[in-house]
Amino acid sequence: MELTGKTAFVTGASRGLGAAIATMLADAGCRVAVNYAHSKAEADRTVATIVTRGGTALPIRCDIADGKAVELAFRAVAEQFGPIDILINNA
Repeated sequence: MELTGKTAFVTGASRGLGAAIATMLADAGCRVAVNYAHSKAEADRTVATIVTRGGTALPIRCDIADGKAVELAFRAVAEQFGPIDILINNA
């Protein structure tokens, strides 16, 4: 799968399935927003894995149950990476 130049936002991406999805998308060329609600350390580990493998990622703290917080998170990602092309609702 080739997704170079695309931006992905993966909810619940700090561990488990979300981290695996975020890493897979980065391996395919996506810039990835690694969403987390509680554990910045776990999100940072996911980001570090992606960066070590040559990808680009950004940890984004956001409670996806809060619409305003989601809006702000999407804006922050767009400022760093451009518009979001792919949304994975894993959380």
